[in-house]
Amino acid sequence: MKFVIIGRNIDVTPGLRSAVEAKLGSLEKYFDPDTEVHVALSVERENQKVEVTIPVKGTIIRSEQVSTDMYVTIDLVEEVIERQLKKYRTKLIDRHQSGTNPDKHYAKEETDEDEIKIVKTKKFDLKPMYPEDACMQMDLLGHGFFVFINAETDQVNVVYKRKGDTYGLIEPE
Repeated sequence: MKFVIIGRNIDVTPGLRSAVEAKLGSLEKYFDPDTEVHVALSVERENQKVEVTIPVKGTIIRSEQVSTDMYVTIDLVEEVIERQLKKYRTKLIDRHQSGTNPDKHYAKEETDEDEIKIVKTKKFDLKPMYPEDACMQMDLLGHGFFVFINAETDQVNVVYKRKGDTYGLIEPE
């Protein structure tokens, strides 16, 4: 694995570099030798943040963790990345085996704790409104996002709350 380690508001010391390479290097069994691992270390006040991005065959494995100690944060991000990799690998194996074993769909499977399970479905009318009105409605509801029909384009849009009390808008192309 090839490591690209950058520091934002922090100097990447040899100790930090070796800690990152040792922790994330333990995951090399999941990757090709030429896989690039992008690691960004940053400090904001007392928060130590580590962001790891690993492109893997058409998908991206990513984790971002924050704590008060950089070495603890590196441990946390390694655990999350490993869990994501195991989940990704299990999905690939299941997808591969499902094509060769048609009886698999009829066999009762054990549920995995990382399995995605939809437990509630909501239905509601989408009302045409302007993005600013949708942001106000989202704030009134106390939600982190709001789905609506944009009155200007007649398309389904989503507004969402960003850090720093700002808003984002997602529009279809």
